[in-house]
Amino acid sequence: MIKKRTRLVFFMFVSLAMFLFACSENESASNNKGDGDEPQEISMMFNLHVPEVPDSRLEELLEEATNTELDIRWVPDNNYAESLNSQIATSSLPDVFLLKDVTLDQQKEAVRDGQYWEIGPYLEEFPNLNQLNENILKNTMIDGKLYTLYAGRPLSRQGIIYRKDWAEELGLDAPTNLDELYEMMRAFTEDDPDGNGQDDTIGITDREILGTFENFATWHGAPNVWGEKDGQLLPQFMFPEYREAMDYFKSLFDNGYINKDAPVTSKTDQQEMLKNGTAGVYIGTMGDVEPMHRDAVAINPDVELDVHNYIEGPDGEYRTRAIPGYGSMLIFPKQSIETEEELKGILGFFDYLMTPEGSNLLYWGVEGEHYEVVDDFAKVIEENEDTYNQEIRPYTPLEIGEPETNGRYTGYYEYEPRAKADELYEDNSDYLVHDPTASLDSPTWADKSETLNQIMEDAAYQFFLGQIDEAGFDEAIEKWKEAGGAQVIEEYTEDYQKQNEE
Repeated sequence: MIKKRTRLVFFMFVSLAMFLFACSENESASNNKGDGDEPQEISMMFNLHVPEVPDSRLEELLEEATNTELDIRWVPDNNYAESLNSQIATSSLPDVFLLKDVTLDQQKEAVRDGQYWEIGPYLEEFPNLNQLNENILKNTMIDGKLYTLYAGRPLSRQGIIYRKDWAEELGLDAPTNLDELYEMMRAFTEDDPDGNGQDDTIGITDREILGTFENFATWHGAPNVWGEKDGQLLPQFMFPEYREAMDYFKSLFDNGYINKDAPVTSKTDQQEMLKNGTAGVYIGTMGDVEPMHRDAVAINPDVELDVHNYIEGPDGEYRTRAIPGYGSMLIFPKQSIETEEELKGILGFFDYLMTPEGSNLLYWGVEGEHYEVVDDFAKVIEENEDTYNQEIRPYTPLEIGEPETNGRYTGYYEYEPRAKADELYEDNSDYLVHDPTASLDSPTWADKSETLNQIMEDAAYQFFLGQIDEAGFDEAIEKWKEAGGAQVIEEYTEDYQKQNEE
């Protein structure tokens, strides 16, 4: 009887122990499930390049794929800087927001004050983020430390879009040097390329920034924004090749080969002049050829456009201006992201976006719905193009890296000049002129770049229009120096020499 009671007590004890162990395990499992399955909330702010806030379809797909809950604030691009400054001032920043070059310069002191997370030490924990291009990452660093993730861009998309039908009508081939390009612009102005017997065409269309001219400056052999001379960094306009390009460009204005209202012409109006048959040459991003052609043939079905990149300078060499390898960056404020654990969760989201699966979803949408794969390229499904534009295209600022590092498809284009543009982007990589200040720091430039840039832009256009001569341009340079430019030269040179010593 005693043995029987003992066995009963032992059985009850074991049962109770097993029950308590099971409860403990269930509670632990429940807690783990809560930690792992609870969506991470991530707030973001991005610039919007389209009139309306995008459809939420892609946002929902990304949330499902990453177990996140996204709160994206969309700000019209032309109001983005103002909105960002307001949110900084009111301490209402989201977890992640987009920066451009100028805004990064403006935030450098805040970075140094410890207001943003240094993310460099964490990248090795994320196998996909760890594949980002080291040279491009270097260009985004502050004091040798990484605080941002970059959205990659081809190093040079610059080239010529021109009226091929006009060129053929006048017996002209694609120009290969500055003299041939000048002859094309002259002929497009003076030789009635559209055959209507009227003096109603010009050679080249330009707009309110110096981007078009600066391509000519680089083709002439000038540096890219800044250049090194005798161990000192100097702005491009202090080099003789820049002055040679100014004389070349001024002659376009003198002879009426360019729109004289360029200093106040918008990009939209600049492109319209090529599309409506006013101008025959446009210099800028060659990939713009497809939408420009689509609009042009709606006006005149006989329009033929082509793209070209190789223009030799006076010394017989071709050069093209390089960007630092990114279009924008994402940064992570500590006022919004309070813990390292939360930061890692957010980096995990972007790590997914750097997988082929994630990057294709972000950039192209759902295969079979938004795009199809043709010869290992992504092609937007034509009948669903409006849906793609509403649901997918606005989200591209979220992209991290570039096809070489994130594995996404590049685009398939039936329009041959657009496919050619991508080939010429790659070809440009062999002729790059880099801006040596891309990874350098100048507090004065960060504070006064807008004013300093305006002084020299105004002076350049005044020279082109004949309102000042070389002496007047020299006076503008002195004004630039006095407004802070001399200090910028000193700061960039000091940082440049310091980096070269390391």
